[in-house]
Amino acid sequence: MWTLLVSFFLFALYSVAVFFAVRAAQTARTPQGAVGWVVFLLSAPMFGVPLYLFLGHHRFRGYRIARRESERVVEGIKTFADFSKPDPDKMQINPRPFEALAHLPVSRGNGAELLIDGEATFQAVLDAIDAAKNYVLIQFYIVRDDDLGRKVQDRLIAAAKRGVHVRFMTDAVGSYGLPASYLETLRAAGVDVADPREQRGPNFRFQLNYRNHRKTVIVDGETGFIGGHNIGVEYLGQSPRFGRWRDTHLKMTGHIVRQLQLIFTEDWHWARDEDLIDQLDWAGSESEQDMNALLVATGPGDETETGAMMFFAAIAEAKKRLWIASPYFVPDIAVMAALQHAALRGVDVRILVPDAIDHRLPWLAAFAYFDEIRGSGARVFRYTDGFMHQKAFVVDDTLAAVGTTNLDNRSFRLNFEAMALFFDPRAAGALAQMLENDFASAYELTRTLPQQPLHIRFGAPLARLFAPIL
Repeated sequence: MWTLLVSFFLFALYSVAVFFAVRAAQTARTPQGAVGWVVFLLSAPMFGVPLYLFLGHHRFRGYRIARRESERVVEGIKTFADFSKPDPDKMQINPRPFEALAHLPVSRGNGAELLIDGEATFQAVLDAIDAAKNYVLIQFYIVRDDDLGRKVQDRLIAAAKRGVHVRFMTDAVGSYGLPASYLETLRAAGVDVADPREQRGPNFRFQLNYRNHRKTVIVDGETGFIGGHNIGVEYLGQSPRFGRWRDTHLKMTGHIVRQLQLIFTEDWHWARDEDLIDQLDWAGSESEQDMNALLVATGPGDETETGAMMFFAAIAEAKKRLWIASPYFVPDIAVMAALQHAALRGVDVRILVPDAIDHRLPWLAAFAYFDEIRGSGARVFRYTDGFMHQKAFVVDDTLAAVGTTNLDNRSFRLNFEAMALFFDPRAAGALAQMLENDFASAYELTRTLPQQPLHIRFGAPLARLFAPIL
């Protein structure tokens, strides 16, 4: 009897593994991902089947945005764009690929201020919350119940008490350790909370692999923030493990704030099934800086590979300089080829990554790509003054980008991300100067993979096998 039960279990397990393998071959977003899942499922079904249930979904089909309502805003933004079209003489980059990916137009009348590291970022964010008159929209991937988390909580409660409508949202995976009491305190004070434990999002139906990685603050539709910081004291450099935390946020004004606001409303609609369109300000004002800008939001619900294509479009435009800062370097084949091609045609391609480790698997996997990219003439720099977590790039003197997207497959295909793109030499110059300072706190990688320590030499190729989900 026991033998019969074991035989039945093994038959059922292999049948499920075969079914999932066929499904992976049909629906995986990359050939590498399909091959990886098929081999894993058929060779080790005991481990492959449960992992596939959690990690193997390839399109976030369940994500339902309020497009019927938000299309009104999109069309309004596009109509208004007729009056805010960039001066063609100031656009040295073809904006069409970026506009097609964003489903929004590039506009003039925008302003940007780089916020370097946590103190500058959270001081600006808290000041903006204190100055709010009508509403605050706030969304972070990670929120911790520590000194910084409670400081943000206090400011949001103070805003709510003076009549500001505060809406607060976080991610179920990123903020898994956030106690329910934190949200209950906000809710008791009148803050409108999208509780990740209750929302319809990816914490249900074995979709934990999809995460909303966006870090957004919007005040009154006039001021917006986006970048790499989350809410936790480690982002202020107070972690005993990491020490100094190098990160970048962007304070924005102008039309791009309404574009960022549109993305928040769609995330909120998914989390709460509530339409905010008629409750927010979509008029706003222009910035005296008058920069051309666009907000590009990407995610697993997109029909195309939007995240990778955004990087591909930027790389293709580079003529002299392409500098990228990312905590992880696990690119897909297309982006890797684009980077190599840029270097081969003489572009100054530099990749800045941290020397410190926060997640060992992607840190190891990156070493499997370094020789290949360096062989084409690109340069890899490893940041040593603490942990570097910023997500930014600059193209020539024409394009600067700051946001939440890492240079890896997870950001390209599994996370909901957003990047603010500024098509302006002033923005490019400011970002380039910031990265110059970062390069001064880094060393250039010269050792090849065979010259690395044993654990890197053998661990990197193995870690690369997991690239489709890193």
